[in-house]
Amino acid sequence: MNSKRYRHTVIGLNQPWTLIASEQGISQLFYPPHVSTLAGLNQDFTEITQDRGLFDEFGIIELLEKYFAGIPVSFDKVPMDVGGTPFQQSVWRGLSQIPHGETWTYKDFANTIGKPSAIRAVSTAIGRNPLPIVLPCHRVVGSNGTLTGFRGGLQMKKDILALEGISNLKVAGHERFQF
Repeated sequence: MNSKRYRHTVIGLNQPWTLIASEQGISQLFYPPHVSTLAGLNQDFTEITQDRGLFDEFGIIELLEKYFAGIPVSFDKVPMDVGGTPFQQSVWRGLSQIPHGETWTYKDFANTIGKPSAIRAVSTAIGRNPLPIVLPCHRVVGSNGTLTGFRGGLQMKKDILALEGISNLKVAGHERFQF
């Protein structure tokens, strides 16, 4: 595996979102408040280079800019180079099945990807998604139709869903996710 990584930052929702990629594809998308995690990346890879060219080649910058402007896009053709267990990767691939502007419950999602008895494991894998937005974990909601768990907080999840025209969800979950 090539240990060289590339980074580029785009602005979305008035905040910096930092992409990390290898020459094979994008591997991570960090967003506030998790941009601070970038400091630890230099320990994992021999080199991280700022390079917009590779991201332009992948087409990800234009797609993210359109997405953050409220324009529906498909990330299906963007090459990805994500780690994770085979189970996690299957869950993350499944996220791409959720159409723009729709939400699915964790239960419906687990059923759709053929893991109906593994809702908690599926939920945990969703929470470790390295490419939010690209692999739309924000489109998965609680069984009662409420916003639940999101590493960026429920306000960010609400804002992302609003970009897709979804604004009728109520808040639930642990108080640390409240806004």
